[in-house]
Amino acid sequence: MSEIHVPESLRGACISIGNFDGVHRGHASMLHQLKVLATELCVPSAVVTFDPHPIAILRPEFTPPLLTTREERRRLLLESGIAAVFVLPVSTSLLQLTPEQFFEQVVLGKFHARGMVEGPNFHFGRDRAGSVDTLQTLCHNVGIACRIVAPADDGAEMISSSRIRGLLCRRAVADAVRLLGRPYRISGFVHRGAQRGRTIGFPTANLTGIETLLPAHGVYAGTADVNGQRWPAAVSIGPNPTFGEQREKIEVHLAGFAGDLYGLRLNVDLLSEIRPLQSFNSASQLIAQITADVALVQDLVASANH
Repeated sequence: MSEIHVPESLRGACISIGNFDGVHRGHASMLHQLKVLATELCVPSAVVTFDPHPIAILRPEFTPPLLTTREERRRLLLESGIAAVFVLPVSTSLLQLTPEQFFEQVVLGKFHARGMVEGPNFHFGRDRAGSVDTLQTLCHNVGIACRIVAPADDGAEMISSSRIRGLLCRRAVADAVRLLGRPYRISGFVHRGAQRGRTIGFPTANLTGIETLLPAHGVYAGTADVNGQRWPAAVSIGPNPTFGEQREKIEVHLAGFAGDLYGLRLNVDLLSEIRPLQSFNSASQLIAQITADVALVQDLVASANH
């Protein structure tokens, strides 16, 4: 608990505690209510997230893959208009606190919170024993305003990080983007590959070191930023069956770009799926398909910009 420092100016803030992975449209609804309550109370708003995910300590084999890096999650939360983001280090001792101890030590002891906003599925304390009913009772006993926000849905079911992960694993990137409210970002460093794309007229940036969940194998449309300029990006995730390569690769072709990207971090924002991976009988068939893929990517990016 000593690792988190709350400045005096942010003590007494209105807070929301959670993982906030993906910072999706469901989170946006809760963040809006957090800012509303903070305005009513004339105090700052703050989000408290966890690192690592509590499941990584309790049952590491069930740790869900991330939708956002810690840095991107912080950026998105601040861009939503929240005054501050705090990362609560997760340890065995923290997870052993009862709901009452967690409330006393974190909510009151660290933040001196004046208000709290949570979703209906919020649980806290050892064995997730504390529910929103527990939270409301504890808040009421000490005069803290507490609001439980109805879950956001898209007309079909609740918007959640796990639902978005499932869509990405089914190659349904366009649906995942709709629930996120923005493109799905993958970020990695460009390293030297086989340079086969260059020989067929479609040079690619090969990405490594990606920390977030990769969509299922396939070809995707997106954009990538290079020195402040955005380029249409055709992205292939998976092996290259045409050339007998079974190793998973992430290859990004930037339509119209010419230059050296080696060693740079490349942020690629995926918009939609194009097709599954497939094997071609010849290089000429592959080139024809990539030509069609790139043209489709350019059309999709142009449409997204209007």
